[in-house]
Amino acid sequence: MIFLNLSPSLRFTPELACETFVFNGGEPHVKIASTEISRDTPVTVTIQARTSQDFMLSIMACDALHRMGFRRVDLFVPYFPAARQDRVMVPGEPLSVKIYTSILNSAGFDQVSVFDAHSEVTPALLNNCQAIPNHVFVREVIEAITPGKDLFIVAPDAGAAKKIHHLTSAIGWERVLQCDKVRDVKTGQLSGAQVFADDLNGADCLIVDDICDGGGTFIQLAKALKAKNAGRLFLAVSHGIFSKGLDELAAHFTTIFTTNSFYNGLETDFLKIIPLKVP
Repeated sequence: MIFLNLSPSLRFTPELACETFVFNGGEPHVKIASTEISRDTPVTVTIQARTSQDFMLSIMACDALHRMGFRRVDLFVPYFPAARQDRVMVPGEPLSVKIYTSILNSAGFDQVSVFDAHSEVTPALLNNCQAIPNHVFVREVIEAITPGKDLFIVAPDAGAAKKIHHLTSAIGWERVLQCDKVRDVKTGQLSGAQVFADDLNGADCLIVDDICDGGGTFIQLAKALKAKNAGRLFLAVSHGIFSKGLDELAAHFTTIFTTNSFYNGLETDFLKIIPLKVP
């Protein structure tokens, strides 16, 4: 297998050389270097799909590889665009994830791999999808924390409970803490978090979720956990968007862990990046 890496922060070897650029009209373009590699060699295109333009670039790479004669072309797009827009909340909205998956299904990839999909909708809509769970990532996080067995793995809300059950079963972890969001029924806005425990007695807590966007949900949950006498607080998110920065999160968490699925910034003492493995 050889990789065609389209994002500087997501790279696997051996790799096929290419150049990417954007025309003056805004159209993304890819030019793959001429190579003597056998066309029977499987190629995996990898990309951080941070924008719709990135998404289109991966499709153009697929077309270019097929025109070069490569017989098998896969895609590794760890953060799938619009995965959170997996339902129509009010009339007049698009089902965005259906649009993205339909476009990708028509591109001709032999297999599409996504990492820690937001829900079961994306893998269900993608043809020949390999859904990679977060189990290896979280196991590495726990090893980095080195907490002993007193650590609670925290499900941040009811929607995450099923994924946390699969995770803890896979890694053999027994201490699980279920939490939920508190929502103002009049405004629909989140107004806090609920922790289903009386007293955590200073136990460390690792919140595990797929995405951190602005971080408000995790800040509210951190406050609720501290109110129940939690010890150190850690956050493991597969896809770190961090649209509002890290300063406020740093006031509540000892360390945040993420991968290079979306985030392409620098690692710090507070933010640890665990690179994804070969899909």
